[in-house]
Amino acid sequence: MSSAGAPEADGAPLFLLDEVPAGDVLTVAGAEGRHAVDVLRLAAGERVRVSDGRGLLVEGSVLAAEGSTLQVHVLARHEIAAPEPEFLLVQALPKGDHGPLAVDLATELGVDRIVPWTAARCVTKWRDDRIDKGLAKWRSAARAASKQARRPRVPEVTAPMSTRQVIGLLGDVDLTLVLHEQARRPLAQVDVPAEGTVAVIVGPEGGLTDGEVVAFRAAGAHSVRLGPEVLRTSTAGAAALAALSARTRWA
Repeated sequence: MSSAGAPEADGAPLFLLDEVPAGDVLTVAGAEGRHAVDVLRLAAGERVRVSDGRGLLVEGSVLAAEGSTLQVHVLARHEIAAPEPEFLLVQALPKGDHGPLAVDLATELGVDRIVPWTAARCVTKWRDDRIDKGLAKWRSAARAASKQARRPRVPEVTAPMSTRQVIGLLGDVDLTLVLHEQARRPLAQVDVPAEGTVAVIVGPEGGLTDGEVVAFRAAGAHSVRLGPEVLRTSTAGAAALAALSARTRWA
């Protein structure tokens, strides 16, 4: 019943549990169960998928849907390997709800790790208790988008980092791309590795400072542009991830 590799997509809804127990029958309760019963109105016999968000994916069929609980008969279990290359998004903190939006779009387009970045020109600042609140919103957005995209791996949202911390992180990255509207080199001309880690750095609404651009270049990053248009900070990362996926994972 267990296998390695992803099963073909069949449109079945995905539910995320903190832990997926062994056995032939699974119980989906709590908020996930209420959504299955009250919103999706699933009935006996319908196909569903259950995951722990860390690569374990269970295919099953509904045995019963009552109250806020879904009983699922396990048909197969799969261990889904992490995709290659790994996509890392360093996202400057946007204003308001643009942060969760950036996370939502990036998750749907395959990001594996998201680093909230406190860039110099960020209007939004996460201080003290706002750090936990901001991280909770971003992680919730990543979880919800993973379910929407039927992803068995929920992207990691790290603690916020300073520019110095981001530069330290780039030492373990195989290719770093800094999105910059004044860059001469288009992303389409960059050789993208099929394995390893590819990082995309997205600046804030006010743009990158000259010092940040110089510091990232000194760390081995490449300044690139997506196209003639200047995209919002909440959408630029997703656009870059789509372009990268088209050349690697979707090829």
